[in-house]
Amino acid sequence: MNHQSLRLRLMLGFLLLTLIGWGTASVSSWWQTKHKINELFDTQQMLFAKRLVTMNPEQLSRDPLTLPKTKQLLRDHRGEQEDDALAFAVFTHDGKMVMNDGDNGKDFIFDSTRNGFTDGMLKGDDDLWRMVWLSTPDKRFVIVVGQEWEYRDDMTRDIVQTSQFPWLIALPLMLLLLLWLVTHELAPLKRIAHQLRARSPEDGTPLTTRRLPQEVRPLVDELNALFARIGEMLSRERRFTSDAAHELRSPLAALKVQTEVAQLAHDDEAMRNHALRNLDTGIDRASRLVDQLLTLSRLDAEKSLEMQPVDLQQLLQQSVIDHYGKSQAAGVNIILEAPDKPVIRQGQPTLLALMVRNLVDNAIRYSPPGGEVWLMLGPGQFQVMNSGDGLSREALERIGERFYRPPGQEKSGSGLGLSIVSQIARLHAMEVSVEAPVEGEFMVRVSW
Repeated sequence: MNHQSLRLRLMLGFLLLTLIGWGTASVSSWWQTKHKINELFDTQQMLFAKRLVTMNPEQLSRDPLTLPKTKQLLRDHRGEQEDDALAFAVFTHDGKMVMNDGDNGKDFIFDSTRNGFTDGMLKGDDDLWRMVWLSTPDKRFVIVVGQEWEYRDDMTRDIVQTSQFPWLIALPLMLLLLLWLVTHELAPLKRIAHQLRARSPEDGTPLTTRRLPQEVRPLVDELNALFARIGEMLSRERRFTSDAAHELRSPLAALKVQTEVAQLAHDDEAMRNHALRNLDTGIDRASRLVDQLLTLSRLDAEKSLEMQPVDLQQLLQQSVIDHYGKSQAAGVNIILEAPDKPVIRQGQPTLLALMVRNLVDNAIRYSPPGGEVWLMLGPGQFQVMNSGDGLSREALERIGERFYRPPGQEKSGSGLGLSIVSQIARLHAMEVSVEAPVEGEFMVRVSW
């Protein structure tokens, strides 16, 4: 048996619940019917006994008066009346039977101690009877009216069976209808399974949600969201692969050329040393490019960060310290302008440090010897500005694009620094803008 089948589990569950409910209802119906029948026949016995009590005793002869048997009184249309349906007898106070119904009444056993409803047996019979004993007002006669318990039980069973029999016919029909209904309602799930089976791994189109049950729609919505996230991930992977292949082609080709030059130098030590220096520079450039590509790919995948308070003043000061040696080697003066009070901002310290490092590194790289780099921290923003040749309006508009480098740029680079800065700023709900305050200067502003 396949216990993983939802349809089978629903059918078995419904059958079990139906049987439990039907059985409970049958037992309850039997108990209530038996209780009501006992009340009804007890009342009938009592009324019949009271009617006999009002009979004129003088009409009774000294010999027992026996009525004809019920079946002899009316041969047709007597219904299902049995001999044990109701019986009666009339006794004198000393126990002499003076009248009976002609059937089971003649077998009643007199007992002067009985009064009201009791249970007892007849002469020569082991079946239990329900009896009511009443005395006439003058205490001369005692009337007993009885009914066999089995008769009541049979009637209770017949009534319960009659009421439950339609359910025996309806239950199989209900099960068939339920099977059809469950199959019909599970059809959307089969359609979804067919769509999933037929789609290719690269297919990121959402599943159709037409005519889906309300309970299934959240699952399909989450699947569609998952497909969208997978599509974004694959798109980032393809973009990263394409970017890496495109950007690494040039430095790797240059490395190959320098390697060939070093091999061809033979005894020319100056040429060989020059080629080795170029090779070392090319390796540094390729390493920096790979590092930036990996960083950008990781930032693209970030959705949320674990934020904590970050002191931006201390962050900028540490960046100045870290880049001091590089700025001195490049002949660039680096200056920090910050308020005396700490400027606290929620963020991820490592990423914010990476953003500042990229800005400062670019500023030093593209500043001419004798130039200056200014780091300015103010309320709700900080700026990194450097002196240089300046940029055209078109270059300023495209400066944040990936792999874009202004025309005529002689400095080595990959064009990813500001892209990394923009991605980190986006994750921190910051805005990045570039401008040229005056001719020959370039400034990046990060505000929040």
